[in-house]
Amino acid sequence: MLSHDHIWAAIDDVAKRYDLTTSGLARRAGLDPTTFNPSKRTGPDGRERWPSTESVSKILRATGMSIAEFMGLLDRSTAPARHEPSFRQVPLLGLAQAGAGGFFDDGGFPAGHGWDQVEAPPARGDGVYALKVTGDSMLPLYRHGDTIIVSPTLEARPGDRVVVRTKDGEVMAKVLEKKTQRSVHLASLNLDHPMRSLALSEIEWIARIMWASQ
Repeated sequence: MLSHDHIWAAIDDVAKRYDLTTSGLARRAGLDPTTFNPSKRTGPDGRERWPSTESVSKILRATGMSIAEFMGLLDRSTAPARHEPSFRQVPLLGLAQAGAGGFFDDGGFPAGHGWDQVEAPPARGDGVYALKVTGDSMLPLYRHGDTIIVSPTLEARPGDRVVVRTKDGEVMAKVLEKKTQRSVHLASLNLDHPMRSLALSEIEWIARIMWASQ
């Protein structure tokens, strides 16, 4: 059964997954930094305070987490404790390098030489890897030097943050706005960069962004 402690534990898990404090998570979601502080979880009279659905919605929008992933955290918070590795090694490559040849196979999986290694939280899907952000095209969400964890196997849905590589070798991090049988429409995280529309025939692969370390 869902309880006050379970939902707050799930919010704490969201913050940990994105390498944030609860205050940092609140700021990223556009909320007051104290919104998720332990002191705000009960009132002066000792009554339990629950996070609003609006706050949870803003968390999901700010982090790119799906409602299904959040519900999975709720399931974990209600289940018996399991001993799982907190981190694992995944291949790491600079985002600018990803446009060069020899680093990916035809399916968008890491291949070849030149990859480093970085620790990342356990993640679903095969072929998970990390990219080091360069430049300002992913501002304000991701900054130069941040690391993003991506999966070439998890389905990308509208609203998901993705990395796209074209057959010409261009690599970009965008928000998947719409996908049809013939084209993909991509919004920029940085509003100074325009929306892109590409024919499916121009795209080599799309990988979903799952997690970020700042």
